[in-house]
Amino acid sequence: MPGDPTPTDPAAAPAAPTEEHVSAAVEAALVAFAAAADLDALKQARLDHAGDRSPLALANRSIGQLPGSEKAAAGKLVGQARGRVQQALQARQAELETERDERILRDEAVDVTLPTARRAPGAVHPLPALVDRVCDVFTAMGWEVGEGPEVEAEWYNFDALGFDADHPARQMQDTFYVDPPEHHLVLRTHTSPVQARSLLTRGVPVYVVAPGRTFRTDELDATHTPVFHQVEGLAVDEGLTMADLKGTLTHFAREMFGEAVTTRLRPSFFPFTEPSAEVDLRCFVCAARTGEVDPACRTCGGTGWIEWGGCGMVAPQVLVACGVDPERYSGFAFGMGIERTLMFRDGVADMRDMVEGDVRFARMLGGIG
Repeated sequence: MPGDPTPTDPAAAPAAPTEEHVSAAVEAALVAFAAAADLDALKQARLDHAGDRSPLALANRSIGQLPGSEKAAAGKLVGQARGRVQQALQARQAELETERDERILRDEAVDVTLPTARRAPGAVHPLPALVDRVCDVFTAMGWEVGEGPEVEAEWYNFDALGFDADHPARQMQDTFYVDPPEHHLVLRTHTSPVQARSLLTRGVPVYVVAPGRTFRTDELDATHTPVFHQVEGLAVDEGLTMADLKGTLTHFAREMFGEAVTTRLRPSFFPFTEPSAEVDLRCFVCAARTGEVDPACRTCGGTGWIEWGGCGMVAPQVLVACGVDPERYSGFAFGMGIERTLMFRDGVADMRDMVEGDVRFARMLGGIG
């Protein structure tokens, strides 16, 4: 039709990008980049002024529709403009990234010289740590570790161990009885019931060490507590003698107090052993190991020896009560207080420090080895 433009008609060709139009687009891009306060704002400015729908991108696409004589000049104009915009974009992005990194370093800086605000770490309490150490000593010798209930039958706690019905230890001023009385239950006064239970359940021969918590009606003071820990040992086999007992206790003492410790057995009496003895340690406070006994020493009372525990050969009636033939088997037993051992070993002057729950005490002595 006469009115329709043809491809060769100048009116049908798109207008070439003008220098004024391109310069305005570049200036708008530079202003937007400079105004971007952070990387997110710069990203939006890049989409608006250097993205696929930006004025310079549209101008670049329009070059393909220009007559051949105009393409070179328009391409040069638009290409230089886009290059300038890209350089400005990269420069501003580098500035903002540097600012971000400096801000992160500043905001997340840690002054390592400031006092820590973290909670102080706890520690294993020295009493269970020492119990573990004792168990390690005896398991290394081939012994077993035995356990028993803390609420114990009166028969195991007293009768099986040779305590007569009128023995003073069975009185209420010494023992905690559990109601109702007809159940004949007590809070065990020692860990010796584990010895009777071991003989009845394991049979013979038996080598068992039994650490645990015990209860007596003592007032809490520097050297006594109503709840304390003991470790008892029992060995029953053919041919055991007091020499085996002495050798076992000497090894045990050296593991607890060092190779230089000196022990002795002093005659004593216990209902469940015959003969019986007290285990004494040469006082290591007043230098008695060198023969220099201090008469004023509060630890040994000027005697040069400190009492550690009791021991002896298992009484025949105890073996019979547990079904063991005393004509064929013999055995020895011993018992020491864990608190008392800790006091001697680490110089703890007041037993109340062990039960007050002060974490400083646990951290000071928790690493028993």
